[in-house]
Amino acid sequence: MVDKTLFILASILITIGIIGSYTFSTYTTLLYGFNEFHFLTRQFIAGIGAILLMWGISRLEPSKWTKIIGISLFIIFFILMISMYFLPSSLVTSAGGAKRWIRLSGFSLAPVEFFKIGFVYFLAWSFSRKFANDEKKRDLLEEIKMILPYMVVFLFVVILIAVFQNDLGQVMVLGLTLSFMLFFAGRSFKLFLTLIGSAVALFIIFIFTSEHRINRILSWWANAQNYILSYLPQAIAEKLRVENAPEPYQISHSLNAIHHGGIFGTGLGEGVLKLGFLSEVHTDFILAGIAEELGYLGVFAVTVIIALMIHRIFKIANRSKDHLDYLFCIGVGLLLGFSFLINAYGISGLTPIKGIAVPFLSYGGSSMLANGIAIGLVLMISKKIK
Repeated sequence: MVDKTLFILASILITIGIIGSYTFSTYTTLLYGFNEFHFLTRQFIAGIGAILLMWGISRLEPSKWTKIIGISLFIIFFILMISMYFLPSSLVTSAGGAKRWIRLSGFSLAPVEFFKIGFVYFLAWSFSRKFANDEKKRDLLEEIKMILPYMVVFLFVVILIAVFQNDLGQVMVLGLTLSFMLFFAGRSFKLFLTLIGSAVALFIIFIFTSEHRINRILSWWANAQNYILSYLPQAIAEKLRVENAPEPYQISHSLNAIHHGGIFGTGLGEGVLKLGFLSEVHTDFILAGIAEELGYLGVFAVTVIIALMIHRIFKIANRSKDHLDYLFCIGVGLLLGFSFLINAYGISGLTPIKGIAVPFLSYGGSSMLANGIAIGLVLMISKKIK
């Protein structure tokens, strides 16, 4: 039987996201001269599409369609991500000089959002074949040799997303998901720590080879340094202090929105930080908008819904007898969880902002539909569990 609770939780988040696309986009609609319902209409269509995808996919036969959909997502959107750099500018939408969207009739498609789901399925499929019955004790070097092909594939993905699309946040989510999936596939904790350490080193390299990323880190540090350095000895704190760092505009106003909302919020539609102070709240800063208008209780309610949804996904994984289904559900739960945490940490100033969408809440049709497919696949797998 399909896990109806998971379907309902995802539908609730979609509904909140649709409402948010209207109430938090006030300034953007005025700035660009859009119709009052421009963002609401688009998000409503994407939300209904995601719900229909979840429902439709969940009714398919899992033994046949899980692999077809998963591998198709991996291959098709991998090819699309490569082809974007050869398409004419009339068919591609850029952000900061990086090509991230393919422009189609009436909407734009972000291939990376769908590729993430396919990548997780590819990893689950490959890990289940290679590691499921591997009970031999191996040292760290042997394990590294075993996963080397995956590292080569991931490095190519890093180049496609972090270099050509200038989107380090998505690489972070995929890198963390890959590391944890290897651990759940039965690899050692030493390998897990090695991968996390390598990811941190790679992350630092990407930061220091890009001027805008350095400025973003400095902007974040300017806002966080007083609090962090207050716990360190004076001599060390003075050496780490950065003077005249760029003003952390977005983080400052995000924190102002959170502070202004308090416990109960200003009321739905009554927020003021969305009126030109905090840009495009309906996208990456939707949690800050919820914090201002619905307060701490609103953010807490959203967090609980997401936590319950991920718990249901992990519960389905834990009860799956098929190792592939188990790993895929784990991967989907990790994708959703890391996306939410990275966004939440960013808007609260705990970490630099990464531009990661909140699953089902942030405005964006590609993210909404891709997550709908992911939940649909998990719902289809849940039918196999007695």
